[in-house]
Amino acid sequence: MTTRHFFARRRWTAALAGSAALMLTLAACGTESDAPGVGDDEAGSGDGGGDTGAECAGADGEYLIGMSQANVAEPYRQQMDDDIRAAAEEIDQFEVVFADAAQDNAQQVSDVENFLTQGIDLLMISPNEAAPLTDVVERAYNEGIPVIVLDRRVEGEAFTQYIGADNFEIGRAAGEYVATELLTDGGNVAELAGLPGSTPAQERAEGFREGIAGTDGIEIIAEGTGDWLRELGQSQAEGILQANAEIDVFYAHNDPMAEGAYLAAQSAGREGELEFIGIDGLPIPSGGIRAVEEGRLSATFVYPTGGVEAVETAEQILIGCEEVDVEQILETQLVTQDNAADVYTELGGE
Repeated sequence: MTTRHFFARRRWTAALAGSAALMLTLAACGTESDAPGVGDDEAGSGDGGGDTGAECAGADGEYLIGMSQANVAEPYRQQMDDDIRAAAEEIDQFEVVFADAAQDNAQQVSDVENFLTQGIDLLMISPNEAAPLTDVVERAYNEGIPVIVLDRRVEGEAFTQYIGADNFEIGRAAGEYVATELLTDGGNVAELAGLPGSTPAQERAEGFREGIAGTDGIEIIAEGTGDWLRELGQSQAEGILQANAEIDVFYAHNDPMAEGAYLAAQSAGREGELEFIGIDGLPIPSGGIRAVEEGRLSATFVYPTGGVEAVETAEQILIGCEEVDVEQILETQLVTQDNAADVYTELGGE
């Protein structure tokens, strides 16, 4: 797997951040460190950055980390923040500040700009949508700040590490599950998609279509956009059910929307006729694993938040002064009633 020569960098003062600073090559923990995007095609856009590498303080330093969250209305994203907070509390040198963009791209850009003003040493971000957040992420990276992108990607390669599961593979596995377990004789599917500009929504849709490709009689006859939210998923499902009498499966891009579809079907007296599939599989009482165990969802797929892994990567960069892989792909798992209780326990659910 590809690695980047990207060690922890302390930001220079404004006086040193000009063109003269770009001419310096400084040691990072005894190793030469390159500025992102300067003479390193893999490390960034190739346009050049603001600051060059400074000496890595390692375990003797104190580090401010900014975590920019797309929203905390989704339980998954709140859990991600909680996982980051808990893991960071175990590292004395770390202080993490959080920002909630509330699904507003402009607000998230502003949040990141505010972090830069505060002088953060590392940026964590789960982008609301890819394209609108790409420039500000690239700006941070080119200023010499390590950037960890969680769950949703940005465009290009101006970041230090991406952490997330394979959304296309999850979608494909969901499609195969529908084809081999739920609709072996064919049937109709309604899809509830996440935020259109987010990469997981795009990849989970594409993967699902590949998973059902080549199977006879399975058709996606209705689509709605629930923006990852249960209430919107429920209202979209209500409209779909009113317009379509013959739906067999709701495939939702996350568990809250799948639960919303279940509530819509329950209100219409049709929940017993349908199957519901989600993604996230949080090991919490209100999460998808419990929904499977209790029979509301037929299946979900565990999609780790990456919060713990993000803090581990930050520790490698800032304290260990280490190189890190450009991607960290997390494992997922199919959850059905056969294994829901065991998976819930294995993942630390209470």
